[in-house]
Amino acid sequence: MDVLWIFLKLGCTSFGGPVAHLGYFRNAFVERRGWLSEAAYADLVALCQFLPGPASSQVGFAIGLGRAGIPGALAAWLGFTLPSAALMLAFALGVGAVGDALGGGWIAGLKLAAVAVVANALLGMARTLCPDRSRATLAVAALCTVVALPGVWGQVGAILAAGLAGRLFLRAQARESGHGDLPVSVGRTTAIACLVLFFLLLGGLPLAAAMGQVQAVQLLDAFYRAGALVFGGGHVVLPLLQAEMVPTGLVGAETFLAGYGAAQALPGPLFSFSAFLGGSAGGVVASLVALGAIFLPGCLLVIGTLPFWARLRARTDMRAALMGVNAGVVGLLAAAFYDPVWTSAVHRPADVAVAAGAFLLLAVWKVSPVFVVGLGAVAGILLGAG
Repeated sequence: MDVLWIFLKLGCTSFGGPVAHLGYFRNAFVERRGWLSEAAYADLVALCQFLPGPASSQVGFAIGLGRAGIPGALAAWLGFTLPSAALMLAFALGVGAVGDALGGGWIAGLKLAAVAVVANALLGMARTLCPDRSRATLAVAALCTVVALPGVWGQVGAILAAGLAGRLFLRAQARESGHGDLPVSVGRTTAIACLVLFFLLLGGLPLAAAMGQVQAVQLLDAFYRAGALVFGGGHVVLPLLQAEMVPTGLVGAETFLAGYGAAQALPGPLFSFSAFLGGSAGGVVASLVALGAIFLPGCLLVIGTLPFWARLRARTDMRAALMGVNAGVVGLLAAAFYDPVWTSAVHRPADVAVAAGAFLLLAVWKVSPVFVVGLGAVAGILLGAG
């Protein structure tokens, strides 16, 4: 129950997108509770950066898996996803007034709080993962690569290049360092079964959808493929979902855009947008099908790869590669901190002041992120009224 309760609180307060989510997780499980070491958490983030699917949700799923097995993983996913999914379904059914709230100053305040959360996490990870000139250089190189080559392939290329550079140049550091305990509560048999199921569903669902005209099967196929084939998280999946839902007439173009706009104002994973699309297409049952289908492949991949990842990372050459990858991830987070986190939130001197104050509370005064998020919302309202 502790896993469910902690992730439910995170699901209600984790504004700012996947980069900010990783900051909230680090604060909750590395700094405050000590469930993971900094090195183990960084390795977990690195693994999820390689896998298709929603990286922040996969990290949360893996933390729950290590803490309490598959029930803990499901509790972590449910707690983190439920608040935003329920609100998106309510919006699809016309219950909420989310659309009216999108122009409120509190949203701008939440974005400013997210700036502070990401900056605090980025600073902490940089201190740990880039403590020398070699890794700091790799981080900056990854940042420059992502800026020069925006998009999924630029990110993947930066991570692969950083891993290769780490394996070539960081062996001495790898021999001197530990890698931290990464809790794994599933065996290789379960992992292989999940990988087999992942590929069976990826190949079998399109055939099942083509054989019949059952809407639930069609939704299951469309959202499963979207979750299985997308790298880079929530925003990257939007073109896939739009191609599946709008041309087929399941959801109108204006409805699609309205739902996407509402999703920007909510905490938790952007993949919860699937609950809105399913609910708009076919009500509550369709919403649940879409929501489960889009997250399922990422969860199967985490279970399927984590036992092997835990063994590989114990090898010196793999630790050297992971050091490079983790430095590259810091560069990617730094690039994401600027765009979209900073550019979407900070537009005037008052915004800088609010973000700096929130950062001070988090980094120096060690105030709870939940309280900082609330203060950010209040500050946004006051600035909007001023």
